[in-house]
Amino acid sequence: MFLIIRTKLHAFVALLLVSVLVGLGAGMPLEKIIDSISSGMGGTLGTIAVIVGLGAMFGKMLEVSGGAEVLAHAFLNRFGADNSRWTLGLVGFLVAIPVFFDVGLVILAPVVYGLTAKSKKPMIFFALPLLAGLAATHAFIPPTPGPIAVAGILNAPLSWVILYGSIAAICATAVAGPIYGRLIAKKVSGQYEKEVLPDASSNPVLPKAQPPSIGIILLLIGLPLGFILCGSAAAAWLPNGAIQHAIVFTGHPFIALLLSTMLSFQLLGRSRGLSKDTIQQLSTAALEPAGIIILVTGAGGVFKQVLIDSKVGDILTQAMHAASFTPIVAGFIAAAVMRLLQGSATVAMLSAAGLMAAVVEQSHLSPQHNALLVISIASGATTTSHVNDSGFWLVSRYFGLSVPDTLKTWTVSTTLIALVGLITAVLLSLQV
Repeated sequence: MFLIIRTKLHAFVALLLVSVLVGLGAGMPLEKIIDSISSGMGGTLGTIAVIVGLGAMFGKMLEVSGGAEVLAHAFLNRFGADNSRWTLGLVGFLVAIPVFFDVGLVILAPVVYGLTAKSKKPMIFFALPLLAGLAATHAFIPPTPGPIAVAGILNAPLSWVILYGSIAAICATAVAGPIYGRLIAKKVSGQYEKEVLPDASSNPVLPKAQPPSIGIILLLIGLPLGFILCGSAAAAWLPNGAIQHAIVFTGHPFIALLLSTMLSFQLLGRSRGLSKDTIQQLSTAALEPAGIIILVTGAGGVFKQVLIDSKVGDILTQAMHAASFTPIVAGFIAAAVMRLLQGSATVAMLSAAGLMAAVVEQSHLSPQHNALLVISIASGATTTSHVNDSGFWLVSRYFGLSVPDTLKTWTVSTTLIALVGLITAVLLSLQV
C-alpha cells in the first residue's frame, strides 16, 4: 500500500517487489525466491490470461455492434417505463458480464439521459440501478477479470463462483440500485452532461446495418455461462464416458469463451458487414487494457506463492484463528482495507486473495467455501468507492454530480453492494 499510494509505483511492480522482500525477510534461499516468482506467475496466468483475453475480445464486439443499447431498449419496451429502474438494474447486470464497468457506463449513459428527459424524474432514479447492476456483476460474476483472478489464485471452481456470484449480484443490485436509488433520488437529482458523451468520430467506422437482435445478444451473453455450468453438472452427475467428456470439455472456461468469442465475430461482425481486418483490429484493441489486468493478476499470483513458500501463510492462519475470524470475514476485511486506502478494486482483490491463499492452504476449505471466499473478497474490494477511485470520478462526471452528491449516491451504493455480498456469502456458507 505504501509503494502504490505514496511512491506511485505501479501495482505490477509493487507486488513483485514486495514478494521479493517477503522472501528475503523470511529467509528463503535466493534461488527459491526465483522459483516461487516463476511458479506463481505461470500457475496464475495459465488460466487467467486466456479467459481475460477472450473475454475482452467478446466484450469489444458487443460494444461496437450496439448490442448493449439493443438489450437496454428491448427490456425497457418489454417491461415498460413504470418498471424502468428494475429493468435498468437487469440491463446493467447482463451487460457487465462481457463488458468492463467503465465501457458499460459510457455505452448506456445515453439511455439514462433519455429516460430522464421523458419522465421528468431525477436522473439518479435511473442512473443508480444501472450503476449497481454494472458494479455488482463486474465484482461477482466471471468472466469479468476480478472474480476470475481471485478464483484462479484460490483454486475455486468457476461453476460455483458463477452460481454464488449470480445470487450475490442479484441481491446486491436490487438493494443498492432500485431500492436505494428511489430513496436517494428525493435528495439528489444529478443532471444531463452532454459534453461527456464520447465522440462518435473516435469509434471504428461501421457499415450501415440493422442492429443485432435481442435474441442474439442474450444467446451470446448466456452461452459461456451455460457451457461452464453444464460442464460442471456433467462432471458431477453423468457416468464416465464419451458424452460426459465432450460436455466437460466444452464446459471448460477456455473452450466456452473461445466458442462464444468466435460466434460473436460472426454474428456481431461478419454478418453485419465488418471486414476481417476490422475485426482483427478490434480484437487487438481489446487486448491492450486486458494486458495490464493480466500482468497485475500474475503479480498477485507471485505474491500468493511467496507467502505460501515462505511459510508466512502459517503465521497469517494462526493470527486469523486467534482473532476468531472465519476465512470469509477475514477475506472481506483484507480486501476492504486495501480498497479504502488505494482505490483500485482489482489491486484490492489480488492482494487479499494472495493473503487468503496462504490461509486456504492450511484450512482445507471445500470447493463451495472456496467459491464463497471469492465472493467475500470481491465484496470487500467493491466497498466504499471514493475520491481515490477512478470510477468515482467517472460516475460524478457522467451524471453531473458534485463530490458530496457522488458520496451520497455512488459511494453508499458500492458500500451496500459490498455488505449484501458479504451477508450473502456468510448465509450461503452456513448451508454448504
